[in-house]
Amino acid sequence: MNREQLSQLAHTHHPVKSPLGDDTVSRLLAQALPRGDERVLDLGCGGGAWLLRALAEHPKVRAEGVDISASDLEDARREAVRLGVDGRLALHCRSAEEFSAPHRFDLVMCVGSTHAFGGLLPTLEAAREHLAPGGRVMVGDGIWEGEPSPLELEIMGGETADLATTVDRVVAAGWTPVQGHVSTRRELDDYEWANWGTLASWALDHPDHPDSAQVRDFAATRRGEWLHGYRAAWSFATLVLRRTED
Repeated sequence: MNREQLSQLAHTHHPVKSPLGDDTVSRLLAQALPRGDERVLDLGCGGGAWLLRALAEHPKVRAEGVDISASDLEDARREAVRLGVDGRLALHCRSAEEFSAPHRFDLVMCVGSTHAFGGLLPTLEAAREHLAPGGRVMVGDGIWEGEPSPLELEIMGGETADLATTVDRVVAAGWTPVQGHVSTRRELDDYEWANWGTLASWALDHPDHPDSAQVRDFAATRRGEWLHGYRAAWSFATLVLRRTED
């Protein structure tokens, strides 16, 4: 399996590809969609989990998603049909950096996909190009909640900062936080257990599959990195932002 296939399989039993629970996802969407009839864009939407939730919970919302994974987008289309929301959803198979639309969006989302733009601040600059006046951006990215060790820095990268520094950077770039959420220990642990447990279970259930050993070893490696590495200090912040000067 390639990394895209491993990611799809790992996230089978989690509501979104980020350490957020069901209630948190619904609450953040309600805060980001105050009217309930907004036009929404998800940059790096993957299988469309955020968009599908927004459409199902807000019947007047219209949504568009952008991703380079054709298989993820096909999964999103099938689920949209199953939920009866496909008439309000448009999906685009292309790079999020190259996407353009003839209209602006009331909410632009990029939760857990900021790597596609090279980090948090470049993601916000990309979102700004698509945002309607008075609109909101919802962005989610990793933060440190403790002092990271050299191993944690190696695993998670050097751009991650604590919550205060992250918010200061966002404000300095011209954004005002209007809501936010820091993932709880339960959300963080549930996410990791779900990912690596799902992969491990698949390997155990398919011992004769040619990819079984690869999937088992990948799950064990990532579980070890989490338990012996970044679990002690890493967390995840989801911010709802508005432009300071609109």
